Amino acid sequence: MGGVRRKDIDGSESVPSFYGKELRWKREQAGLTLGQLAEGSFYGLSHLSEIERGERRMPRELAEHVDRMLGTDGFFARRCEDVHKARRKGHAKYFERVLEAERHADVIEEWCPTLFPGLLQTGPYIYAVVRATHPLESVRTTEEKVQARLARGRLLDDEGATPEYWVILDESLLRRPILPPAEMAEQLEHIAELARRPRITPQVLPWNTGRPHPFMLGTAKLMTFPDAPPLVYTESLHTGDTIDEPALVREYRKSYDRLRATALPPEASLALIEEVADDYRRGKQGD
Repeated sequence: MGGVRRKDIDGSESVPSFYGKELRWKREQAGLTLGQLAEGSFYGLSHLSEIERGERRMPRELAEHVDRMLGTDGFFARRCEDVHKARRKGHAKYFERVLEAERHADVIEEWCPTLFPGLLQTGPYIYAVVRATHPLESVRTTEEKVQARLARGRLLDDEGATPEYWVILDESLLRRPILPPAEMAEQLEHIAELARRPRITPQVLPWNTGRPHPFMLGTAKLMTFPDAPPLVYTESLHTGDTIDEPALVREYRKSYDRLRATALPPEASLALIEEVADDYRRGKQGD
């Protein structure tokens, strides 16, 4: 049989690539196609194919399914933890699963009431946030984090690509000047420019909405995929949690939909963002 030979598997490669090739070798040794291996799991053929190419990491529940199908006695369930430990430079360890999920999502929906979400942040905004959170770290380490987060944001640069991105911004973010006025204007203008693209939709939650909403406490990033179950990511200071339990994901889905119903429509939201950006440009914000 053709395909990957045992001697082709080079342990000096990146961890995801190494275990991806190991998966392909084991699958071909068992005489299974990708479709046959995926059968009975919640994951699609394309998901497995990307794992074999080292482009995607293996979730534990999929690793357990693969072990059952290939008779590998827990090999992939044990080793998938090694893959998860393959750190991404400039990002927190707890954020690794989200980095990968963002690239493969069909739709990302986000609510972060205290900061502009990372996918929307400009360089000066990132630097200010990182230094406020880690004031004693080296400038070099901070710069690595800035560049890593800017690289994440390029996910939204390709106008013909996925994911669709829908974000709800609390109005206080627009009016809280954590940067000098010119840089705050640039941050808001950046969001406005993204909002003019068909697949990127910011909505603003007015400060005087007069209605309670489900996300008065907490953050949420909801991600749906063409070939995998949905995920929710929540974050607090110095930690984050990725949720895939179906019943809990559905509860987050309902809460986010109720929050969105409280926000301004997209057109009115864009107009408000542009108005506040102009105020910063003219030095009127806060008058």
